Amino acid sequence: MNKNKIVQINNKFFEFKEKHPFHLVDQSQLPIIVASAVMLLVLNIVFYLHASETSFVRSFDNGMFACAWFLFSSALFVWFITVVRESARGYHTLAVRKGLRYGMVLFIVSEIMFFFAFFWAFFHVSLAPSIAIGGVWPPKSIQSLDVWGLPLVNTLLLLSSGVTITLAHRALLQPNDYGSASKFEKHLLVTIILGVTFLFCQAIEYKYGVTFHWKENIYGSTFFVTTGFHGLHVTIGTIFLLFCLLRNVWYHMMLHHIQTNVDQDAQDLITRIEFADKVLPLPREIFDLEKEKKKILEGAEAFKKRWRSQHWTLLSKGQHVGFEAAAWYWHFVDVVWIFLFITIYWWGS
Repeated sequence: MNKNKIVQINNKFFEFKEKHPFHLVDQSQLPIIVASAVMLLVLNIVFYLHASETSFVRSFDNGMFACAWFLFSSALFVWFITVVRESARGYHTLAVRKGLRYGMVLFIVSEIMFFFAFFWAFFHVSLAPSIAIGGVWPPKSIQSLDVWGLPLVNTLLLLSSGVTITLAHRALLQPNDYGSASKFEKHLLVTIILGVTFLFCQAIEYKYGVTFHWKENIYGSTFFVTTGFHGLHVTIGTIFLLFCLLRNVWYHMMLHHIQTNVDQDAQDLITRIEFADKVLPLPREIFDLEKEKKKILEGAEAFKKRWRSQHWTLLSKGQHVGFEAAAWYWHFVDVVWIFLFITIYWWGS
């Protein structure tokens, strides 16, 4: 859909139609809000690493972290809603969707470089341990984790979530099949549950399974930084998928509202026809009441079926770039965890 541009020349207004397929977005404060929230999150991490001995300052830091996380999550949700509205208005042409996919690919590449730096640091200190840690890896003071305990459980959880999100994507690609919408939501919900369970298990591992501190030596630093940032990415990916699920839940609520109104209108029309037939009955050769009632009910069902398939067909024909981006991001998180499990948990212990 092309936007019209109105230009004033010599006190006269002229309307020009843009001939390109790209979407020129409106001005928005969301980028600066998200950037500010991310900056506050990073600062809070720094404050956590250099925690103050004053209880008031620590409480203030915790409050600022909660506010920054709430601001970041809220701004992301609003941004996602804005993109969905742009898609519904027809701004996501083929060229725009291709650009969004390229942007997501480049973002994932940048994230690969991000984790590559952490793995590089890990192999740098593990392949040639320094004298300061005893010349061995892991250091003698470190009691490594049981790789076949919670780490293996987390691996199975993420691998299972990769399967369920693939099934959800497969269900989404089924055209004109309203039953696929239910399968899509079920698989997506299972993926979110698996992601939340992974985070819960990682929290248990940090709380009860780890016997070393991140400040103790280079082993603790590389372990907590790599696994911690991976957990942060799982959290963001879960928020991403949760929005996709809430979008479909909202659609079903709207569908239920429309179905209720259509059924009510059909019943009101049937009631009026029955009343008119009682007041002024016509011969059945001219007006058959039962046939008219049947036509009204069939028309209402056809309208509801057309409305259901219209939304699902729109998604299945390519207007689901947001879910594709979330699925790619989730698969990236899965692959990173596999490398993390093999290197840090298994080989590194």
